[in-house]
Formats: sequence, C-alpha cells, structure tokens
Amino acid sequence: MKEQQSSYRQIMKATSIFGGVQIFHVIISIIRSKFIAVLLGPAGMGIAGLLTSTTNLVGSLTNMGLKSSAVRNIAAATTSGNNSKVGMVVSVFRRLVWMTGILGTLITLILAPWLSELTFGNRDYTLAFIWISITLLLTQIKDGQLALLQGMRKLQYLAKANLAGTTSALVISIPVYYFLRLEGIVPAIIITSLAVLFFSWIFASKIKTEKPKVTRTDFVTEGSDMLRMGIMLSLSSITALATSYLARIYISHRGGVEQVGLFNAGFAIVNSYVGMVFTAMGTDYFPRLSSYIHDRIKAMNTVNNQAEIAILILAPIITIFLVFIKWVVILFYSTKFIGIHNMIHFAVLGMFFKAISWPISYIFIAKGHTKLFFYSELIANIYFLGFKIIGYRLGGLDGIGIAFLINFFLYFVQVYIIAKKKYDFSFTHEFSVIFRNQLIIGILCFLCVKLLEAPYLYIIGTILIMLSVWYSLKELNKRMNLILLIKEKYLKGK
Repeated sequence: MKEQQSSYRQIMKATSIFGGVQIFHVIISIIRSKFIAVLLGPAGMGIAGLLTSTTNLVGSLTNMGLKSSAVRNIAAATTSGNNSKVGMVVSVFRRLVWMTGILGTLITLILAPWLSELTFGNRDYTLAFIWISITLLLTQIKDGQLALLQGMRKLQYLAKANLAGTTSALVISIPVYYFLRLEGIVPAIIITSLAVLFFSWIFASKIKTEKPKVTRTDFVTEGSDMLRMGIMLSLSSITALATSYLARIYISHRGGVEQVGLFNAGFAIVNSYVGMVFTAMGTDYFPRLSSYIHDRIKAMNTVNNQAEIAILILAPIITIFLVFIKWVVILFYSTKFIGIHNMIHFAVLGMFFKAISWPISYIFIAKGHTKLFFYSELIANIYFLGFKIIGYRLGGLDGIGIAFLINFFLYFVQVYIIAKKKYDFSFTHEFSVIFRNQLIIGILCFLCVKLLEAPYLYIIGTILIMLSVWYSLKELNKRMNLILLIKEKYLKGK
C-alpha cells in the first residue's frame, strides 16, 4: 500500500513541477495568441501557422529523433555513475545536434521556393522561408540542451529554462507584431527561437561533465546507437506532422488561410491548453516506466496509476472547456474566432480517450519496440488525415472536430488491443470505475451545451464541473492522502 501511495505521490510531484510550467506556458500562450489574433486576425494566424508547421516538418525530417533517444542514453549513462561515459555520450550527442541542425537549415534554404509553392500555392513566401531556415539550427541546439537537462534529471533547471525562454520570447515578440503587423511574423519567429535557445544554453551550461577525447570509433559507436532508436521515433513524429501539414494545406486550398488560422486556434486549445496535462506528466513518466518495464506487474501498475492520475486531473479541465468554451475562445483570441467552438466541443470530448491511450503507447517505446510504435502511429495518422479531410469536406471546421473525437476513440481501441495481445495489458477495475464516472459527467456537460441555452446551460454546467472536481479530489485523496499532503506542505511553508 505504501509503495502504491509513493508511486501516486511521485507522479503528482513531477506533474506539479511541470504542471506549473505548463500553466505558465498557457498564460503566456493566451497573451501571445490574444495579441496575434487582435493585431493580425485569422489570416495572420494562418500564415504564421503554415510557416511554422512547414519548418517543423522539415525539422522532424532532419533532427533524427535525437531529442527523444538521447534522453534515454544520457539517463542510462548518468545512472551508471561512470562520469567518463556520461562525458562521452554528451560530447557525441552535441556533435550530432550541430550536424542535424545545419542539415535542416540547408535543406530549408535550398528548398525555400518549392516550400512556398507547396504551402501557399505561390512563391511569395520564398524569402520568408530563407530567413526562418536559421530557426532549424537554433531549435535543434535548444532541444539538445533541454534533452541534456532531462536526461540528467535536472528537472528544476529544465523548468526554469522553459519558463525564462517563453517569457522572454513573449516580451520581445509582441512589440514586433505591434509595429510590423504581418511583416513581423518572420522576425518574431526568429526572435522566439533565439530567446528560448539563449536560456536553454544558460541552464545547460550549469551542468559540468567530463570532456573526453572522442575518437572516430567512439563517435560511430555512440552515435549509431542514438540514431538507430531516434530515427524510428523521428519517423513516427514525421508522420504526425506530415498529416497535420497536409490537412492544413487542404484547408488552405479549399477554404483559404483564414480557415487555417481558425483551425490552428482550435487545435492549439485542444492540444496545448487542454493537452498540457500530457506534457506535464510525460517528462517523468517515460523514464519511470522504462525502469520497471522488465517487471510486468510493476510496469502495468505504473501505466494504470498514470492513467488514473491523468483522468482525475484532466476530467475537470475538460468539463470547464465544454461548458465555457465560447468565453474561453474570446479570452484566448477574439470574437472573430467564436466559430470554432463546435469544433472544440467534439475534440475536447475525445481527450478522454487520448488520456487513456497516451500512457499505453509509451509501453511500446519503453520495451524498445520502436518499429511497432512507428507502424501503430503511421496507421493512426493515415486514418486521422482521412477523417479530417472528409470531416472538413462535409462539415467544415465542425466536421474536423468530429474527426478528432473519432480518431481519439479509434486510437485508444487500437493501442489497447495491441498492448493486450502483446503484453497482456489490462486496466484495473479501479481505473475503469474512475474513467466511466468521469466520462459520464463529461458527456452530460456535452449534452448540456448542445441542448440548453444560457442561463440554464451555465447553472447545470457549473454543477457538473463541481461534481467532477469533487470526485477527482476524493479519489486523489484516497490514493495519496492528498489532504494530509497539503497540510504538511502548508505547515512546512509556515
């Protein structure tokens, strides 16, 4: 029982550290999105979204998945206690980061006219792609610094680097948008990349490692191991970005860049603001699951514990977004974006299924079955792209929201069946009860939004939100004695 309670508390501790970071990110994102929405409008957001999604795709093609694979190698070397080994891994990793970053920049630079033609249907944005090609190198170096901090478990430095970079990027980029408007999109993208790189470098420089002489053999041996796993993880990331990119291109060609801007705004709310729970949890969950992966009982308990905490934290957030989404959209953007609320309703409801498929999918990577993970993600991304195209063709942005819901459900069924057959995975009865109860509350909120008008919508919706919050707090207290933990923190603070 104490071991289980310790596991829940460890999850909550890591989540609280990066949950705070993610909340701050959300606040910064709200402010930035608000300024961009007001100053540039949906069309401006569409242009910025297409530029960044294109460079993100090129980055995924050239970064070789080093950010993910290096965390595992650095963590393993750190755990061994061999300082020379740690220095070797870090030195090789840093060389690979520069090589892949330069590769991404050169490819973007050379293909700038073609990227403009593909993305916007003309070559008007060739110069924009030439300028922002440098961000491929800046981003890769930044990711390398953050991977070092994560791999060596310097979570406080990692959190501070993220916070400082995000804040400085906001403070610097807003005046650029204010004075230059649409002409400020490219400078703002470059400035943001420089700001986050600067602070990641500052905090990573606090980590002192040995600097052994790296021979060609050492480089090939260490580098090939990182690249082998990284490339497979990179391929799955590429398919996700590629399908998202193709969906944006389809929307742009069929509905214009303003529709892309609206899609980006809704997508940001679903993935960034509601999905911040996954980002907060992911930093600690993967290495923790990896350490237990060869002990089936502990590994399955770890997945179930993580799924329980994910639902208990996420469900109240989902209910709030369902009931008050119109006001959320106005707060985050402006009244020009109010038309995306139906899209978000369906997509946010689907987050219940993402919350339980997310911890399962990590089993594949922790087991080292990267090919299985890649093919699973590839299949999911293919049918998701198909659903988004069909959804937009039949129902516009509302249809894309339905596509999100269908995709999250099908993806859950897919990964659960694979994990059940290959690893004999199953959810515990306790988790199933939690999921069922919170899903029912979420569906009731969804029905209220579709069937009721104000003020009845907000009265009944608020009651359901309070019920979801109460249930989550009750279950969290049962698992980790949350009330006692809060009291101890409070008394310690005094």
